[in-house]
Amino acid sequence: MAQSLNTNVEFASTAISYLSSISGNYGKILMGDKAFEFFNDRNVEDYIQIPWEEVKYVEGQVFFGKLGRQFIFQTTAGRFRFSSKEAGKVLKIAREHLGNDKVVKAPTFWANVTRRFRKKQKKS
Repeated sequence: MAQSLNTNVEFASTAISYLSSISGNYGKILMGDKAFEFFNDRNVEDYIQIPWEEVKYVEGQVFFGKLGRQFIFQTTAGRFRFSSKEAGKVLKIAREHLGNDKVVKAPTFWANVTRRFRKKQKKS
């Protein structure tokens, strides 16, 4: 049985983890005093635990001034993408644990395109 890293759970909700490239895994997220955790609904042993110390930053998607449902945890081990109806609450609690400078707006599609185009121009 999977053991939670948290001693106190501050927030729990349903979410989707996009760790696999084929489809998302439905499950529950738990945010507590020590970590962000995702537990799969079908198999509880399939879980993701991210201690707050390992998080580099969290990206939230914003479309036309409105907060989207997806958010990304960038850690020392890699990127973990999730989706939840309550993404605003998730980002707010992450901001409480990490600080304002580590919860950022995700770059838009056009920002990514122009960034890659500028890199190619500089190499030439």
